[in-house]
Amino acid sequence: MTLPLDLSPPVLLAPMAGITDLPFRNLVSRFGAGLVVSEMIASGEFLTARPGTREKAELGLDQAATAVQIAGREAVPMAETAKMLAGQGARIIDINMGCPAKKVTQGASGSALMKTPDHALRLIEAVVGAVDVPVTLKTRLGWDDGMMNAPDIARRAEAAGVQMITIHGRTRCQFYRGSADWSAIRAVVDAVTVPVIANGDITDAATARRALAQSGAAGVMIGRGVQGRPWLLAAVAHALHGTPAPDVPDGPALTALVRDHHAAMLDFYGDTLGLRVARKHLGWYMDHAATPADLRRAVLTARDAATVHSLLADALEHDAVEQAA
Repeated sequence: MTLPLDLSPPVLLAPMAGITDLPFRNLVSRFGAGLVVSEMIASGEFLTARPGTREKAELGLDQAATAVQIAGREAVPMAETAKMLAGQGARIIDINMGCPAKKVTQGASGSALMKTPDHALRLIEAVVGAVDVPVTLKTRLGWDDGMMNAPDIARRAEAAGVQMITIHGRTRCQFYRGSADWSAIRAVVDAVTVPVIANGDITDAATARRALAQSGAAGVMIGRGVQGRPWLLAAVAHALHGTPAPDVPDGPALTALVRDHHAAMLDFYGDTLGLRVARKHLGWYMDHAATPADLRRAVLTARDAATVHSLLADALEHDAVEQAA
């Protein structure tokens, strides 16, 4: 099944607030990914130029394998936002109907739209009608166990012109508890002819294979599993689709990669904000390296980039970590 804009391999990076910023997406893309998706942009904030939203929208707008995700509760602002982004070079617009966060659903957007499918379809139709680029949709199985309406919404979204649908295998009321139900995604696959992407709890090639087998989906989208492992999508694509294997960094190569990622974040955000935003990524890299607690604390509390970079070799290189432990 052909994906929009030939997104191949069908291993995609999920949008994650505060994580899939430009530096991280660039890093994942360098290893290899069929598509990377921006942080969610609130249409109302974007149109009023609230600080921070336009910066998020600047990420990779002219890159074919990048989608910009938008959210909102009213058709006109959603359509205007999509039109502006497409005019700035966005190649794909993704509509968020899956975010479970209370601050989003209380504003009647994100996964709350699954409770009002007629209204949701008006938003979808408005966005599709406003742009000439492909429009995709990301949603969940339903609002709760009593409202598992993803197949019906997907069918109507396809009729409205949506070209790909990603389903997180949980309801909104599950948030991220329990396990993703990949088999429940099959009902969506059976309901539409456009590609369906399986999302939720996919952390490696083995879980990706199971998700595809149980769902019948055309591809997978990986979120939290990529934290601290920007090469993961490329590794999964290699295992499933025979694409070139990524050169997974270790030892000094890992230190160099993390230093470069850290420097890119400081360049993107500025030193003060960048140091703070980068800590979560540094923490995930050190999680996988099993960095001792004292050394981890020293890295995360360092007040300047030079100190961070000087500590990273001991924090990440296996011999140094084992000696410190």
